[in-house]
Amino acid sequence: MTDPSSWYGVGQGRLRHDTMWGVMRARLPLRLARAAVFTVVCVGLAVLGHRLAGGSGPHYWAVMAGWAGVTIGATLLAGRERSPRTIVGFLVGAQIFLHELFGAAGGAGSPAGLHVSHGEGLGAALGMIIAHLTVTLITGWWLAQGESALWSMLRRAGGRALRGLSRLLALLGAGAAPLPPATGRPPRRILAERAREALRHTVSRRGPPLPVA
Repeated sequence: MTDPSSWYGVGQGRLRHDTMWGVMRARLPLRLARAAVFTVVCVGLAVLGHRLAGGSGPHYWAVMAGWAGVTIGATLLAGRERSPRTIVGFLVGAQIFLHELFGAAGGAGSPAGLHVSHGEGLGAALGMIIAHLTVTLITGWWLAQGESALWSMLRRAGGRALRGLSRLLALLGAGAAPLPPATGRPPRRILAERAREALRHTVSRRGPPLPVA
């Protein structure tokens, strides 16, 4: 019989372990799906921030390399439910990695801040960093809320599936209850009929004894 908890990408043993200790581990399909969502959001945010910084879009090979790196890291972390702190921290670290990668690729162009004074350029760069960090923190919080909602749904669905399977197995076990073992003795009604038949053919010898010849 197929493990019902596998419908949700979670092993039955892991799901029972979650019921006791609050820890669930995801199978590969669920890990890849969650890693893909994180990578799309993370790389998209980095590309958008790079363009808003005043340059052109990053080179395609830099985007592909960044995509691969973030996907690998997200897949490794997606083995179980992650806390908001872990998600936000990884997102911030990935943004720094992608920013450095895109900058090294040379696709930024000439930022507008280079045509102004040094002080104004530093102020504009600091403002962009603060804005990017703020958006990153908000995005990380949003991803953490989705992570919590997903695992909560999996716990409820997996718990209902296991309870339904337990009830079904209990019903099947009750329907297949063994019959009571035979004792080898005939029923009481048959014994009574046999006793009456025996008495019916018995000769009565009541009265005085017969004289001796």
